[in-house]
Amino acid sequence: MARERLLLFDIDGTLLRAGEIGGAVFDRAIESVLGVLPVERVRMSGKTDPQIVREYMALLHSEDPGHLPAVLAHLERELAAAADQVARDGSTCPGATQLLEVLSQDDRFHLSVLTGNIAPNAVVKLSAFGLEQWLDLETGAYGSDSEDRRALVPIALERLASLRAVRLTPGQTWVVGDTPRDFECAVAGGAHCLLVATGRYNLKELSALGADATLEDLSGTDEVVRVLSTGL
Repeated sequence: MARERLLLFDIDGTLLRAGEIGGAVFDRAIESVLGVLPVERVRMSGKTDPQIVREYMALLHSEDPGHLPAVLAHLERELAAAADQVARDGSTCPGATQLLEVLSQDDRFHLSVLTGNIAPNAVVKLSAFGLEQWLDLETGAYGSDSEDRRALVPIALERLASLRAVRLTPGQTWVVGDTPRDFECAVAGGAHCLLVATGRYNLKELSALGADATLEDLSGTDEVVRVLSTGL
């Protein structure tokens, strides 16, 4: 059976929670490059890693263009070194593991990710909980591809076509996330959107956005599969 639908999962707050180390690695990377810790915390939900770093640089009045790639390189090293801590202190979101396993056995779906994480850090987080085994990470779209999350749906579709010879349209694509930025990304890319209230935004806040579907979490596997199968 040919693939009929591309499912792009956000990672943080949708599939898993990395624990306190998620913010700590940004502090370490910023301090390593700029020599000072940020006094304020940038709100990270739904943002790409380059966007987060740029906001920290603005707070610290850093205008050196070389600082952004340097901080991202340190961020990659810091999270790789903390992989065991992610596995120990983090957790998967309700229903995520079972849902990915079930969807991966359905030939209609191609499973990948759309995330603000730079690609190496996405792999670290997913691998900490064994979630990478059900996702085609080569065809994903990452914060390392574009600082603007709204540009990522076309990138994922192009990778799916070029690497797997599977040509799908934005209308055959679902973005699954937990923030308003996931919804904005789906709208910008012409994709459908399922939002789950497992991150910083509650069900009422997410429901007001107008996504195709909004759920408390991913634990109702049959219901989620039904939503993502709409129109098939």
